[in-house]
Amino acid sequence: MEKTHKILNDPVYGFVSIPYGILFDLVEHPYFQRLRSIKQVSLTHYVYPGALHTRFHHALGALHLMGQAVASLKSKGVKINKREAEAVHIAILLHDIGHGPFSHTLEHTLIEAHHEELSVHFMERLNDEFGGKLELAIKIFRGKYKKHFLHQLVTGQLDMDRMDYLNRDSYFTGVSEGVIGYDRIIKMLNVADDRLVVEQKGIYSVERFLTSRRIMYWQVYLHKTVVAAEQMLILVLQRARDLSRSGTEVWAPPSLEFFLKNRITSADFQVRRNQLLDCFAALDDTDITSAVKAWQQHPDQLLAYLSYGLINRRLFRLEFSNEPFSDGYLASIRQSLAKHRDLPRGAEAFLISGEESNSAYTLNKEEIMVLTKSGDVVPMSKISDFGIEPRTFRKYFVCYPKEVG
Repeated sequence: MEKTHKILNDPVYGFVSIPYGILFDLVEHPYFQRLRSIKQVSLTHYVYPGALHTRFHHALGALHLMGQAVASLKSKGVKINKREAEAVHIAILLHDIGHGPFSHTLEHTLIEAHHEELSVHFMERLNDEFGGKLELAIKIFRGKYKKHFLHQLVTGQLDMDRMDYLNRDSYFTGVSEGVIGYDRIIKMLNVADDRLVVEQKGIYSVERFLTSRRIMYWQVYLHKTVVAAEQMLILVLQRARDLSRSGTEVWAPPSLEFFLKNRITSADFQVRRNQLLDCFAALDDTDITSAVKAWQQHPDQLLAYLSYGLINRRLFRLEFSNEPFSDGYLASIRQSLAKHRDLPRGAEAFLISGEESNSAYTLNKEEIMVLTKSGDVVPMSKISDFGIEPRTFRKYFVCYPKEVG
């Protein structure tokens, strides 16, 4: 008997399957295989040593959950034909294919383009390669298809992307607060007026999901040591880029050297899509790591200092505050950096200030709608016992070498 699926063993869900055909061919494609070398949660392993899982793991996990969601909806009479089912699976499989090295960290440092834009470019390139078989998947991904709920399964407040990354990141970091009842939420999903809804009996699972997401942001994704490491990595790449573009020799693997020497924006991808996608697809975490290791010996003291600190986990201090830091406080730190004898000349450039925000539940995406027992569809914020409401939690930070203060 001919095999119809490839079986994989996933640490989070156990055995998962990939159907042979277009989905398996996409997984086998070099553009997708590249995701094996891009960490899902950037430098989070500096705090949680087990967090070394990749975008490849995550994409396959999201594909698995999409299979469960489609099967559950069809069992409730929601009309999803074979072509639509395949397309929504392709859309979730490729939703992160545009991520660069260390995921979000270098999104606007090396390349001035959002990863979702690049994901669409990759999908369109693959669509050309596979003779138009991704046409419907691209429509669903961009929210241009008539059945809007399919787009919401890919990108929405209860999408399969979030279901997987919360579960997976919780598993690999060991932070149990992130564990969610993804299987129950998926079984409680339904469709009303072409919109994804959650049945009322699933509301407590959704509340737990939203709470877990908020906790994971502050405890994992925005942990102060993780943010400090990511800010240092951004500084390293900015310094290397500035030196390279001013004519100073900065060794780097060819894939990285191209982006250090050339300013590449969203507009460039419109004009030279195929060439730039190939350049971008050649770049992953290993290129950045090998370059930063080499830069520890670079004659530029600022680049060498930052690179040594990042490779050997001599990370900056980071302070969070609920209020913006005063100009006087920032000036005093900058002055101390400029005068400190153990820091290289120009170290005042190492002072970084900014803000981080976390919206567990937002109105930027469509609000979660609840299908009540009486058949009405009501916004989640109007029915939740726990007073779930759209709110952005914001913290300000200042980051600088530990030699000061």
